Amino acid sequence: MSIEMNPIGYVSTDVQEIPRSWKVSDVVGSLKIDEAYLEGLREIRPGQKIFVIFHFHKSPEFSEKFMRIKPPIYDKKVGVFSSHSPFRPNPIGMSLLEVLDIEATTIRVKGLDMMDGTPILDIKPESDPWEG
Repeated sequence: MSIEMNPIGYVSTDVQEIPRSWKVSDVVGSLKIDEAYLEGLREIRPGQKIFVIFHFHKSPEFSEKFMRIKPPIYDKKVGVFSSHSPFRPNPIGMSLLEVLDIEATTIRVKGLDMMDGTPILDIKPESDPWEG
């Protein structure tokens, strides 16, 4: 089986030092979404939290040596699926970001743990906009 995905946009930030997790990040940047998806962004609002699914495009190819890793916040090795490591069998990441502003297809966010140019695969709301 082969799975192919195309980015819907890219991350834009001028920050060089990116935190390893959105949980500790206060980095501000933008999600630059392709114009073709403008209508799909309509209900996104400032203050909302969104999950951003992205491609770890700079990570090395996965090998057995990454099966157990020592994250910076732990004092022991853990399994790759028990961590947020960028070294994964499928280099897919997910972050929960706060929407600061949205203008057309540019979403300004806080909490970035992605570097400039990171391909965005999808965006999902933390909760559906029609839920109270």
